[in-house]
Amino acid sequence: MKTNRIVLLLFLLVFSSAFSQETEIVFLSGTDAEKTVEWDFFCTDGRNSGEWTKIQVPSNWELQGFGTYNYGHDWSNRDKTLGKEHGLYRHEFIVPANWQGKTVNIVFDGSMTDTEVKINGKLAGEIHQGAFYRFKYNISELLNYGETNLLEVDVAKHSSNESVNRAERQADFWIFGGIFRPVFLEVLPAIHMSRTAIDAKADGSFNILLDVNRNESGYSVLVDLFHLNGKRAGQTVHAELEKGAGSKMISGKFDEIKSWNPEWPNLYNMQITLKKGDETLHTVSERIGFRTVELRKHDGFYINGEKVVFKGVNRHSFWPETGRALSEANHLQDIHLMKEMNMNAVRCSHYVPDKRFLELCDSLGLFVLDEVTGWQDGYDTIVGPKLIKETVLRDENHPSVVIWDHGNEGGWDFANEKWLNYWDIQDRPVLCPWLLHNGADTHHYPQFDYAIGRFVFGNDPFMPTEFLHGLYDGGHGAGLEEFWRSYQSSPLLAGGFLWVLADEAVLRTDKPGTVFDSDGNHAPDGIVGPHREKEGSFYTIKEVWSPVQVQPVTINREWNGRLFLKNEFIYTNLKDCAFNWRAVKTKVGSSRVTTVGSGVIGAPEALPGETTLLEVNCADALKTADVFQFTALDPNGYELYTWSWPVVQPEEIVNEWSLTGLKESEIEIEKTEDLIVARVGDLEFSFNKADGTLQNIRNKKGQISLSGGPFPVGADSKVAGAKWGKDENGNFKLEVLYDAYPKKMVWTVYKNGLLFLEADPLQGGRNIDFIGISFNYPEEYCKSVRWMGRGPYRVWKNRLKGSNFGVWEKAYNNTITGESFNNLVYPEFKGYHGNLYWATLETSESDFTVISETPNLFFRLFTPGKPQHVAVGTYPPFPEGDISFLYEIPAIGTKFKQADQLGPKSRKGVFGGHYGDETYPIKLWFDFRN
Repeated sequence: MKTNRIVLLLFLLVFSSAFSQETEIVFLSGTDAEKTVEWDFFCTDGRNSGEWTKIQVPSNWELQGFGTYNYGHDWSNRDKTLGKEHGLYRHEFIVPANWQGKTVNIVFDGSMTDTEVKINGKLAGEIHQGAFYRFKYNISELLNYGETNLLEVDVAKHSSNESVNRAERQADFWIFGGIFRPVFLEVLPAIHMSRTAIDAKADGSFNILLDVNRNESGYSVLVDLFHLNGKRAGQTVHAELEKGAGSKMISGKFDEIKSWNPEWPNLYNMQITLKKGDETLHTVSERIGFRTVELRKHDGFYINGEKVVFKGVNRHSFWPETGRALSEANHLQDIHLMKEMNMNAVRCSHYVPDKRFLELCDSLGLFVLDEVTGWQDGYDTIVGPKLIKETVLRDENHPSVVIWDHGNEGGWDFANEKWLNYWDIQDRPVLCPWLLHNGADTHHYPQFDYAIGRFVFGNDPFMPTEFLHGLYDGGHGAGLEEFWRSYQSSPLLAGGFLWVLADEAVLRTDKPGTVFDSDGNHAPDGIVGPHREKEGSFYTIKEVWSPVQVQPVTINREWNGRLFLKNEFIYTNLKDCAFNWRAVKTKVGSSRVTTVGSGVIGAPEALPGETTLLEVNCADALKTADVFQFTALDPNGYELYTWSWPVVQPEEIVNEWSLTGLKESEIEIEKTEDLIVARVGDLEFSFNKADGTLQNIRNKKGQISLSGGPFPVGADSKVAGAKWGKDENGNFKLEVLYDAYPKKMVWTVYKNGLLFLEADPLQGGRNIDFIGISFNYPEEYCKSVRWMGRGPYRVWKNRLKGSNFGVWEKAYNNTITGESFNNLVYPEFKGYHGNLYWATLETSESDFTVISETPNLFFRLFTPGKPQHVAVGTYPPFPEGDISFLYEIPAIGTKFKQADQLGPKSRKGVFGGHYGDETYPIKLWFDFRN
């Protein structure tokens, strides 16, 4: 059981500072989902209901074993039981006697949903409606000072206000109940500031709207600014609050201020002191950043005078074992993941987040779209204005919050929108995600050519607040490069927000075993898994959204070392970044690489938007290197991205691998009714006489079950004939003819034991999903694969970015992306892999290696399992067989869009040729020696 140590410690601090004129905070609950406090609890219905017991606070009671699990769509499903239980809480706390005369508020940071609060048997105020908002009651007159007090809370999972249910409880996400954010006492001096709203501009000027609870004699106000190390910044600003005035707008300016932005999140502590003569009445300290936000009509969003492009993602507050009750570690992990993907923004879908999350966005650097709940229905004009006020007053001083979202996809009542502007002294832009509204177009899920009067060919700044809807391995990164490059062609690009960060699979405590439930494919399916396991799209986004972009370049052993870098930062000069390079030598079949050269490159001067030349002194290293890597680091030393290129062509790897100097033996040929068998040394190859396919391979360890191939895939082709014999050097050759692609395939068994296959090149075709050749091999024999090519994640035709060239290794796994929640092992073993040079399959029979001489060849390794709830384009086709070598592979779609709606690179393949073209046949070497 978790203890009340934190609360006891805070009480000691309170007693020791009883005469302090600062706001004091005393937690009655724990501070987050990791540090909880046990309260008495009674659930009225569902699991473990009907008796008083204990519960951790904060938490969602479903995850603690109470009540009924519901997904937001369940209200419309007659086969589902809709849990409408109440949770009754009781908790005792002591109030010091010397608090008498102060103002004591009890504050709830989030309670789902209708919440009735009693202190010592008396109502603290009207029932609060709305699940995600901070609300408070002044309980000064209800407390027993110097004695024990009883807190009683009745939380209804569903609201008596139907607009709250439509906005929150009938949404496309998990619906939980309970006090899921902290509960604390806010202790204020008798005369105090009840609001200190700060508008701090990038030039150091500021306005403060100051409210006091009462003013009977007139007061003075002092405003001081400090660096986070405690050093004073500028001079004190003085203001007078005339007698009787309840509010005051205070203006001033601090010189030599560093403004706040996500790349340089400079923060200060602003101290506001209320005085009566020489007596300090109340002191408030706010951590702020100086920044200016503008939405310029028909132009874009400007922050600190610079036009910004939001590279963002939608984020639910969610963890599988704790629901919407989160910990410090959860918040930090999510922000670090976003920053690692080179994102600069987050949309808090579809409700206001924990305050701690915003504090971390302030300090680590992310733009935030702070959203009032309303999934596809809005609050009414009774509860809506109250919740908007609570949103603004809690979050108004966070520099990270640059935009207010008024609901989502119809989740608004336009009569309520004015209250966002009324309460916000910064007058931040207000968006209605989904609409062209208030000067910004946020249309969701556009297909690539969505352009008639909007977006690229429109007249307003555009940023889809949801796009490329992920599901399983589709969306997110797939199609992102083309979308983004197309959008960048317009000066009206304001950014975009991918849907969504993380898989929202909840651990069901009401089912035996370990069951993670995503309600079929309804719950959000993210770039990372429910425990933040990285999927392949993670690295695609990281590369496409890197603020340093490397212009296309071919790197070979004659390369002149010149790289052109484009600076896509908003506020950072490239001279503040760092760059290094590495050249490595590989060995066929081995995962080990040898560094043959490396170095650090001086950072060039380049302002945002500029392209600059960087020269790499690597000529000597390239003489022996196979792979070249280049890394860009941000001003804090974090990797922006590492790019890599092959220095040599596949045929050069084959030549270095050496086809000479191996022991040779005479090849023996045996013919049976159906087979022709070639034996050389310890190796035996059996081929089908009719179609030339491998039937069996044996080496000194025994049988190798690669069989049944090659056979063409992606083309309707029939065998037209076969012939075999020895060539002039004594090597065995088997030639197979086809009536269509590939026209001819030739096997060669060399006297040194190597097996070679050449298949004629593709000459033409349209609407091609895949084209090439396949083999059969039992996947149950597979242990791991090592390969040289793109990796370590599989690729799709429209998701090649983020898959880097190099030597990789991964163990066998049977992960179904976004579904295998009990064993999400990434990278997935199965699927398509890009730009194969060689691959070694480690098996329970005998390892074998395939080496490609064909550039840009795709390597398919088995067929991933089909998810149970496939939608639209999220399970592309795979060829017959188990192991394939392909010129073309399919693209993958999203939950809402077929692949061909995501741009040219997402469409089916088209090949053409002319007689005499020097094209690229598939050339493969097989090494079964062991």
